[in-house]
Amino acid sequence: MQKSVDRCNKTGYQAAMPDFIALLRGINVGGRNRLAMNDLRKLAESLGLERPRTLLQSGNLVFVAERRDGAVLEGLLEEAARRELGLSIDFVVRSAAEWDKLVAANPFARQARSDPGHLLVTCLKSPPKAADVTALRAAIKGRESIHADGRQLYAFYPDGIGRSKLTSTLIERTLDRRGTARNWNTVLKLAAMVRET
Repeated sequence: MQKSVDRCNKTGYQAAMPDFIALLRGINVGGRNRLAMNDLRKLAESLGLERPRTLLQSGNLVFVAERRDGAVLEGLLEEAARRELGLSIDFVVRSAAEWDKLVAANPFARQARSDPGHLLVTCLKSPPKAADVTALRAAIKGRESIHADGRQLYAFYPDGIGRSKLTSTLIERTLDRRGTARNWNTVLKLAAMVRET
C-alpha cells in the first residue's frame, strides 16, 4: 500500500520516507475550532512535512515525513497549531502501515460492505484498558456493537449514529482516552490517498 518519497542522506544513499495520516479532533464542529484545510496544509509545510493533502473539512491530513514516530509527530503538530493558529486541538497520527492494519483488522467486515456509513473507527491516543472496554460495553443501551483492537475502537451503529447514546463523549470518558472517530467510507478514502503517494 505504501509508496514513499526518496531523499538522499549524508552518505548519498536513498532513504525511504514514510507516509502518515493525521486526524484532527473536534474541528469545524458547531462553529468551534474553525480551521480551513488550506491553513492546515500550510501548517504541515511549515514543519517540513512533505506533500500534505487533506480530505473533507473534518481534519484529515496525509503527508510524508522523515520522522517515524507518530507520537512525536502528534506533539509537533499540536504545538504548531497552538503557536501558529491559536488552536488547542488533538492530532492522532498513524503511519500508512498502521492504517493498513486498521483496515485489515476490521471485525465488522459484513457491515462495512452493506452499511459503511454506520461503522465508525475511533483512533485513540493510547490503548484502553481491558476493564474500561468491558465497562463501555456494559454502558451500551441500544443495539450498537464495539470491538477494541490496540489503539482503535470499532463501533457499529445499526440504528444510526445521530440518536445513539454511544457518543464520543461516553466513549472517551469510559475509556479514559482521547481520540477521534471516522466512518468507514472516510477510512477507505484515506487508505486510497496514501496509495496515491
